[in-house]
Amino acid sequence: MNDQEIVAEIGRLAEQEHALEQAHVGDGLSPEDTDKLRSIEVALDRCWDLLRQRRARRSAGQDPDNAAERPASVVEHYQQ
Repeated sequence: MNDQEIVAEIGRLAEQEHALEQAHVGDGLSPEDTDKLRSIEVALDRCWDLLRQRRARRSAGQDPDNAAERPASVVEHYQQ
């Protein structure tokens, strides 16, 4: 994926996240929707990580196409 495709995917996932949250305002999420929301959040984290990698490589004069999507097990353990 190139940067534009990643940004578009981030937008699509963010829309899904907001729609799911808004659909359950005041009611709470079902276990299935909680799982779906978590899956969306992980996908967003992975997309952001890939975009950051591509930008960092570009800034360092490296090929951004050599950036690779990292597994959720890696991305989800980053410290904020």
